[in-house]
Amino acid sequence: MKIVIAGGHGLVGSKIVARLTAQGHDAIAVSRRNGVNTMTGEGLDIALADSDVLIDATNAPDFDEPVVFDFFALSTLNMLRASVRAGIRHYVALSVVGARRLPASAYFRAKDMQERLVLGSEVPHTVVQATQFYEFMANIIPPGQNKDPVRLPGAQVQPVAAADVAQLIAEIATKPPSSVVQIAGPESFRLNELVQWVMYSYQDYRPVIVDDDVVYYGAPLEERALMADQGAVPGETIFKDWLDGYLSGSVGLPTVHHPHPMR
Repeated sequence: MKIVIAGGHGLVGSKIVARLTAQGHDAIAVSRRNGVNTMTGEGLDIALADSDVLIDATNAPDFDEPVVFDFFALSTLNMLRASVRAGIRHYVALSVVGARRLPASAYFRAKDMQERLVLGSEVPHTVVQATQFYEFMANIIPPGQNKDPVRLPGAQVQPVAAADVAQLIAEIATKPPSSVVQIAGPESFRLNELVQWVMYSYQDYRPVIVDDDVVYYGAPLEERALMADQGAVPGETIFKDWLDGYLSGSVGLPTVHHPHPMR
Protein backbone atom coordinates (compact mmCIF):
# COMPACT_ATOMS: atom_id res chain seq x y z
CA MET A 1 0.00 0.00 0.00
CA LYS A 2 1.33 3.45 -0.90
CA ILE A 3 0.89 5.85 2.01
CA VAL A 4 1.97 9.50 1.96
CA ILE A 5 2.77 11.17 5.27
CA ALA A 6 2.61 14.97 5.18
CA GLY A 7 4.86 16.25 7.95
CA GLY A 8 6.69 12.94 7.72
CA HIS A 9 9.97 14.39 8.92
CA GLY A 10 8.55 15.65 12.24
CA LEU A 11 8.20 14.16 15.71
CA VAL A 12 5.22 11.88 15.05
CA GLY A 13 5.43 11.76 11.26
CA SER A 14 8.92 10.27 11.24
CA LYS A 15 7.80 7.52 13.61
CA ILE A 16 4.76 6.76 11.44
CA VAL A 17 7.00 6.41 8.39
CA ALA A 18 9.29 4.01 10.24
CA ARG A 19 6.42 1.82 11.46
CA LEU A 20 4.67 1.64 8.09
CA THR A 21 7.93 0.87 6.31
CA ALA A 22 8.64 -1.93 8.78
CA GLN A 23 5.20 -3.34 7.96
CA GLY A 24 6.13 -3.49 4.28
CA HIS A 25 4.18 -0.48 3.04
CA ASP A 26 5.50 2.12 0.62
CA ALA A 27 5.57 4.97 3.17
CA ILE A 28 6.63 8.32 1.73
CA ALA A 29 7.47 11.29 3.95
CA VAL A 30 6.74 14.65 2.36
CA SER A 31 7.43 18.16 3.57
CA ARG A 32 8.99 21.35 2.30
CA ARG A 33 12.42 19.75 2.54
CA ASN A 34 11.55 17.48 -0.42
CA GLY A 35 9.47 19.94 -2.42
CA VAL A 36 5.97 19.55 -1.00
CA ASN A 37 4.41 22.68 0.48
CA THR A 38 0.95 21.99 1.88
CA MET A 39 0.23 25.70 2.39
CA THR A 40 0.61 26.46 -1.31
CA GLY A 41 -0.23 23.01 -2.65
CA GLU A 42 3.10 22.81 -4.42
CA GLY A 43 4.09 19.20 -5.11
CA LEU A 44 0.96 17.63 -3.63
CA ASP A 45 -0.51 16.23 -6.83
CA ILE A 46 2.78 14.59 -7.78
CA ALA A 47 3.28 13.18 -4.27
CA LEU A 48 -0.24 11.72 -4.12
CA ALA A 49 -0.22 10.11 -7.57
CA ASP A 50 -1.18 6.41 -7.28
CA SER A 51 -1.39 6.70 -3.47
CA ASP A 52 -3.97 4.97 -1.30
CA VAL A 53 -3.71 6.90 1.96
CA LEU A 54 -2.71 10.41 3.05
CA ILE A 55 -1.73 11.01 6.67
CA ASP A 56 -1.64 14.62 7.84
CA ALA A 57 0.91 14.94 10.65
CA THR A 58 1.79 18.55 9.89
CA ASN A 59 1.95 21.35 12.43
CA ALA A 60 1.92 25.12 12.25
CA PRO A 61 5.22 27.06 12.41
CA ASP A 62 3.66 29.43 14.93
CA PHE A 63 0.69 29.02 17.27
CA ASP A 64 -0.41 32.67 17.31
CA GLU A 65 -3.00 34.40 15.15
CA PRO A 66 -3.19 34.75 12.21
CA VAL A 67 -0.41 32.31 11.32
CA VAL A 68 -1.91 29.26 13.00
CA PHE A 69 -5.30 29.76 11.30
CA ASP A 70 -3.75 30.42 7.90
CA PHE A 71 -1.64 27.29 8.19
CA PHE A 72 -4.35 24.82 9.17
CA ALA A 73 -6.96 26.32 6.85
CA LEU A 74 -4.79 26.43 3.74
CA SER A 75 -2.90 23.19 4.38
CA THR A 76 -6.00 21.18 5.18
CA LEU A 77 -8.00 22.49 2.24
CA ASN A 78 -5.10 21.93 -0.16
CA MET A 79 -4.60 18.36 1.03
CA LEU A 80 -8.31 17.53 0.94
CA ARG A 81 -8.69 18.90 -2.60
CA ALA A 82 -5.57 17.08 -3.77
CA SER A 83 -6.92 13.90 -2.15
CA VAL A 84 -10.12 14.17 -4.19
CA ARG A 85 -8.13 14.60 -7.40
CA ALA A 86 -5.90 11.63 -6.53
CA GLY A 87 -8.75 9.38 -5.42
CA ILE A 88 -7.31 8.90 -1.93
CA ARG A 89 -9.24 6.16 -0.11
CA HIS A 90 -8.39 7.19 3.44
CA TYR A 91 -7.35 10.58 4.83
CA VAL A 92 -5.99 10.40 8.39
CA ALA A 93 -5.58 13.67 10.28
CA LEU A 94 -3.71 14.00 13.56
CA SER A 95 -5.43 16.43 15.93
CA VAL A 96 -5.60 17.05 19.69
CA VAL A 97 -7.98 16.10 22.47
CA GLY A 98 -9.91 19.11 23.70
CA ALA A 99 -9.85 21.19 20.52
CA ARG A 100 -13.42 22.38 21.10
CA ARG A 101 -13.02 22.89 24.85
CA LEU A 102 -10.45 25.69 24.74
CA PRO A 103 -11.89 28.39 22.45
CA ALA A 104 -9.75 31.07 24.10
CA SER A 105 -6.66 29.45 22.58
CA ALA A 106 -5.84 30.36 18.97
CA TYR A 107 -4.08 27.02 18.55
CA PHE A 108 -6.99 24.94 19.80
CA ARG A 109 -9.49 26.95 17.74
CA ALA A 110 -7.36 26.34 14.66
CA LYS A 111 -7.24 22.62 15.38
CA ASP A 112 -11.02 22.62 15.81
CA MET A 113 -11.33 24.27 12.42
CA GLN A 114 -9.02 21.63 10.91
CA GLU A 115 -11.17 18.85 12.36
CA ARG A 116 -14.37 20.38 11.03
CA LEU A 117 -12.89 20.68 7.53
CA VAL A 118 -11.85 17.02 7.52
CA LEU A 119 -15.08 15.71 9.06
CA GLY A 120 -17.14 17.70 6.56
CA SER A 121 -15.18 16.59 3.51
CA GLU A 122 -16.11 14.03 0.88
CA VAL A 123 -12.81 12.19 1.33
CA PRO A 124 -13.11 9.03 3.48
CA HIS A 125 -11.43 10.04 6.71
CA THR A 126 -10.38 9.40 10.30
CA VAL A 127 -9.47 12.14 12.76
CA VAL A 128 -7.09 10.93 15.46
CA GLN A 129 -7.34 13.12 18.56
CA ALA A 130 -4.32 12.65 20.81
CA THR A 131 -3.65 14.02 24.25
CA GLN A 132 -0.50 16.09 24.80
CA PHE A 133 2.76 14.26 24.07
CA TYR A 134 5.28 13.29 26.75
CA GLU A 135 7.89 14.86 24.47
CA PHE A 136 6.36 18.31 24.94
CA MET A 137 5.16 17.91 28.51
CA ALA A 138 8.75 17.17 29.55
CA ASN A 139 9.93 20.46 28.10
CA ILE A 140 7.45 22.99 29.48
CA ILE A 141 9.41 23.87 32.59
CA PRO A 142 9.01 27.64 32.90
CA PRO A 143 12.27 29.60 32.78
CA GLY A 144 13.72 30.90 36.01
CA GLN A 145 16.45 30.30 38.50
CA ASN A 146 17.34 29.98 42.16
CA LYS A 147 14.19 29.72 44.27
CA ASP A 148 11.77 31.65 42.09
CA PRO A 149 8.39 29.90 42.39
CA VAL A 150 6.92 28.21 39.32
CA ARG A 151 3.20 28.78 38.82
CA LEU A 152 1.20 26.20 36.91
CA PRO A 153 -2.44 25.14 36.54
CA GLY A 154 -3.58 22.16 38.58
CA ALA A 155 -5.79 20.74 35.83
CA GLN A 156 -5.68 17.06 34.97
CA VAL A 157 -3.59 15.85 32.03
CA GLN A 158 -3.24 12.44 30.40
CA PRO A 159 -0.14 12.69 28.19
CA VAL A 160 0.92 9.99 25.75
CA ALA A 161 4.15 8.93 24.07
CA ALA A 162 4.55 10.07 20.47
CA ALA A 163 5.63 6.53 19.59
CA ASP A 164 2.30 5.16 20.84
CA VAL A 165 0.42 7.73 18.75
CA ALA A 166 2.47 6.79 15.69
CA GLN A 167 1.73 3.10 16.24
CA LEU A 168 -2.02 3.73 16.41
CA ILE A 169 -2.01 5.94 13.31
CA ALA A 170 -0.03 3.33 11.39
CA GLU A 171 -2.69 0.76 12.31
CA ILE A 172 -5.60 3.07 11.48
CA ALA A 173 -4.15 4.05 8.10
CA THR A 174 -4.45 0.51 6.75
CA LYS A 175 -8.02 0.00 7.97
CA PRO A 176 -11.35 1.44 6.79
CA PRO A 177 -12.09 5.06 7.85
CA SER A 178 -13.66 5.43 11.30
CA SER A 179 -14.53 9.13 11.75
CA VAL A 180 -12.94 10.03 15.13
CA VAL A 181 -10.57 8.03 17.34
CA GLN A 182 -8.95 9.25 20.55
CA ILE A 183 -5.68 8.10 22.11
CA ALA A 184 -4.42 9.01 25.57
CA GLY A 185 -1.71 7.97 27.97
CA PRO A 186 -2.35 5.13 30.43
CA GLU A 187 -2.07 7.47 33.45
CA SER A 188 -3.45 10.84 34.51
CA PHE A 189 -1.67 13.53 36.50
CA ARG A 190 -2.09 17.06 37.75
CA LEU A 191 -0.19 19.33 35.39
CA ASN A 192 1.70 20.99 38.24
CA GLU A 193 2.69 17.61 39.71
CA LEU A 194 3.88 16.23 36.37
CA VAL A 195 6.06 19.26 35.65
CA GLN A 196 7.44 19.21 39.19
CA TRP A 197 8.41 15.57 38.70
CA VAL A 198 10.35 16.50 35.56
CA MET A 199 11.95 19.47 37.33
CA TYR A 200 13.19 17.28 40.15
CA SER A 201 14.62 14.88 37.58
CA TYR A 202 16.70 17.82 36.34
CA GLN A 203 17.59 18.74 39.93
CA ASP A 204 15.50 21.88 39.64
CA TYR A 205 14.06 22.31 43.11
CA ARG A 206 12.11 25.52 42.67
CA PRO A 207 8.77 25.46 44.48
CA VAL A 208 5.73 24.77 42.29
CA ILE A 209 2.56 26.67 43.14
CA VAL A 210 -0.88 25.83 41.75
CA ASP A 211 -2.25 28.87 39.96
CA ASP A 212 -5.29 28.24 37.78
CA ASP A 213 -5.04 31.74 36.30
CA VAL A 214 -1.94 30.64 34.36
CA VAL A 215 -2.95 29.99 30.75
CA TYR A 216 -2.08 27.05 28.50
CA TYR A 217 -1.59 28.07 24.86
CA GLY A 218 -3.46 31.25 25.71
CA ALA A 219 -6.44 29.67 27.47
CA PRO A 220 -7.33 29.01 31.10
CA LEU A 221 -7.52 25.29 31.78
CA GLU A 222 -10.67 23.75 33.13
CA GLU A 223 -10.30 20.61 35.25
CA ARG A 224 -10.68 18.04 32.43
CA ALA A 225 -10.19 20.10 29.27
CA LEU A 226 -7.15 18.05 28.21
CA MET A 227 -8.53 14.65 29.27
CA ALA A 228 -9.71 12.07 26.75
CA ASP A 229 -13.26 10.78 26.63
CA GLN A 230 -14.27 7.38 27.90
CA GLY A 231 -13.37 4.77 25.31
CA ALA A 232 -10.11 6.37 24.18
CA VAL A 233 -7.38 3.98 23.06
CA PRO A 234 -4.78 3.80 25.84
CA GLY A 235 -1.10 4.16 25.02
CA GLU A 236 1.23 1.49 26.36
CA THR A 237 4.10 3.61 27.66
CA ILE A 238 3.95 4.94 31.22
CA PHE A 239 5.50 8.33 31.86
CA LYS A 240 8.20 7.09 34.26
CA ASP A 241 9.56 4.65 31.68
CA TRP A 242 9.51 7.31 28.98
CA LEU A 243 11.21 9.90 31.22
CA ASP A 244 13.89 7.42 32.32
CA GLY A 245 14.65 6.72 28.66
CA TYR A 246 14.70 10.41 27.82
CA LEU A 247 17.05 11.31 30.66
CA SER A 248 19.36 8.40 29.87
CA GLY A 249 19.56 9.39 26.21
CA SER A 250 17.94 6.22 24.89
CA VAL A 251 14.87 8.20 23.81
CA GLY A 252 15.92 10.80 21.27
CA LEU A 253 13.89 13.68 19.92
CA PRO A 254 14.07 15.08 16.38
CA THR A 255 14.68 18.79 16.11
CA VAL A 256 11.19 20.22 15.76
CA HIS A 257 9.74 23.62 16.46
CA HIS A 258 7.09 23.67 19.17
CA PRO A 259 6.04 26.89 20.89
CA HIS A 260 6.14 26.91 24.69
CA PRO A 261 2.57 26.49 26.01
CA MET A 262 3.05 28.74 29.05
CA ARG A 263 4.71 31.72 27.43
